[in-house]
Amino acid sequence: MNNLLQQIDGLKKELEGLQPIEAEFQRKLDRKFRLEFNYNSNHLEGNTLTYGETELLLYFDQTKGDHTMREYEEMQAHDLALKLVKEWAEDLERPLSEADIKELNKIILVKPFWKDAITPDGQGTRRQIMVGEYKKYPNSVRLQNGEMFDYASPTDTPIKMGELIQWFRSACEKGEMHPVELAARLHHQFVLIHPFDDGNGRISRLLMNYVFWRFGFPPIVIKSSDKQNYLRALNRADVGEMEFFVEYIGKQVLWSLELSVKAAKGESVEEVDDVDKELELLRRELASKDTIIKKKAELESLTETINDSLIPLFQFLENKLNPIQSYFLQWGSTIWYNSIHGEVTFARFDSLEDFKNHKTKVVAEEILTLLLSKGKPVNFYYGFILNKLFKSDNLPDFNLIISVLIEEYSYSIVIKTQEETIFKLKYGEKITHEQMGQIINPLVQDLIEQIRQSTTPT
Repeated sequence: MNNLLQQIDGLKKELEGLQPIEAEFQRKLDRKFRLEFNYNSNHLEGNTLTYGETELLLYFDQTKGDHTMREYEEMQAHDLALKLVKEWAEDLERPLSEADIKELNKIILVKPFWKDAITPDGQGTRRQIMVGEYKKYPNSVRLQNGEMFDYASPTDTPIKMGELIQWFRSACEKGEMHPVELAARLHHQFVLIHPFDDGNGRISRLLMNYVFWRFGFPPIVIKSSDKQNYLRALNRADVGEMEFFVEYIGKQVLWSLELSVKAAKGESVEEVDDVDKELELLRRELASKDTIIKKKAELESLTETINDSLIPLFQFLENKLNPIQSYFLQWGSTIWYNSIHGEVTFARFDSLEDFKNHKTKVVAEEILTLLLSKGKPVNFYYGFILNKLFKSDNLPDFNLIISVLIEEYSYSIVIKTQEETIFKLKYGEKITHEQMGQIINPLVQDLIEQIRQSTTPT
């Protein structure tokens, strides 16, 4: 942790030595942070605007895409809140207050609305969400394991929020805590209170950037593609392991500082995934046009999909697992498939290369036959099994499963970890390297946690 903070301080000092940044480069940097923060923070909470659609809305006040009016309104409101937080932070004589936080909630939620909720006994209900007001009902959440996680009660919320503001002001005055730790702790404590019926996640990230701007740092961005790691770090903090969340936030600070240094030197602030975002936007635009002929699941297109997208995805997973395979006596892969309500067919193989060379076309033919004869989607599975961990014969097998739903005009990759994630693609559309990471990394992270829990003495 100390090495990370030293690295952060070193980069910040380098950035300060490059000031002032030329106006043109500063504008490009500000634009980059503005788009990244608004897009990702809202995307984390379910907003479906793409990166390009966010840019069109914020810079040209134009809309496109099939989204609800609320999604457009909340994106614009979030942008307004971000500007306001920066103004507050730069006024060092102005302390943060509860009224400020309520104002942020009022801004980002725009207006009252109805939302699904869960009662204290776990029953579903609907409530009207009032903006800028602390919650009047408990806002517990159901975890993936079925347990309920309780935030501060409505009665305790005003007290705890008052204590949080008092703690934060005192920490700022003392100046003993590194800004990275201060921002992480403010974020975590705010989330534990969860003072509002909605908007808590977005406000927690706005508050973090309030801290960074106040202490002369650039803003940070939690990428929506890294959501699983972000939530895991928060969960570790929930059980008292705060250093993991501080470290996670610190790594995001490094990204922001490195980007800022590049801008200060007149270098491009575009990243590789910026191009990917634009390509994804173009893909969606093309897919929405009636003039584009959709590729159908035929022998050639299905074989191509298995060879050029699915097998590389499976290989990506196996390569990820190479560092730990030597600790297991046995491991191996299996593919199986069946139509909905159909019989299961297994295709065992010695290696992915063996499968590609000898069985891809056979499997594609059988899947296509099932798809056409049954008139229902076909479930296509890849499983990687690790078992017999050295010196631990009593441990369970560790299974990683990638599920692919084959349909007539598209296929979907389904990953189940703490939550189910679905990636929908069309035939002839290869999975990108970035998408492979988004699909596989949460699966591997989940395996890491399983192995750690199984090998940790109780």
